Amino acid sequence: MKFIDFKNNLKNFPLFSLSDIRMVAKNFHRHQLNDWQKKGYIRKVIRGNYLFTDREITEPDLFLIANRIYAPSYVSCETALAFYGLIPESVYGIVSVATRKTSTFSTDLGRFSYRTIKPQAFFGYTIMERGSIRFSIAEAEKAVLDYLYLHADLAAEEDIVSLRIDQETFRARIDRPRLMLFCDRFDIRSLRGRLDLLLRNMDHA
Repeated sequence: MKFIDFKNNLKNFPLFSLSDIRMVAKNFHRHQLNDWQKKGYIRKVIRGNYLFTDREITEPDLFLIANRIYAPSYVSCETALAFYGLIPESVYGIVSVATRKTSTFSTDLGRFSYRTIKPQAFFGYTIMERGSIRFSIAEAEKAVLDYLYLHADLAAEEDIVSLRIDQETFRARIDRPRLMLFCDRFDIRSLRGRLDLLLRNMDHA
């Protein structure tokens, strides 16, 4: 198979595996991947996943790659909070949640971290589209709760202040009834306590 044909067939894939390739080229020979790696056309990211070396990697690309590396998972916590403008600074690496064990993968694209949540808490995410890219990310309310769930050390007013959540953005973007409904689905009393602490801070800051 000629590389130009291969690239055209997979041009909308920021990350592709052998199974992706064989969806568009059933008789593809794996040795071609090694040849194209040596020529610098493609590079391996992690565990049999590749990308084109001349592709400019965007934030949506990174989110999709995070979904693919460790599935099922969705982008959440600090990364989603920054994406929605709830915290001011960008976050190093991509943080996701999964029901599998906590894991971190370091690649030349950055660090991909996965925090464990209980299976019944694996909800409240959506499929977003940015151009040809589709990725799974927590809804804003769920990103808040996932963060609070995974940070049991947030026990005082100063802990909440240190998160630097933008109050105006929080008030404009967060749907309070949905937030409370999602919290009830966790069925964890201590989480509700942390959420109440956060809401008091948002209301009186």
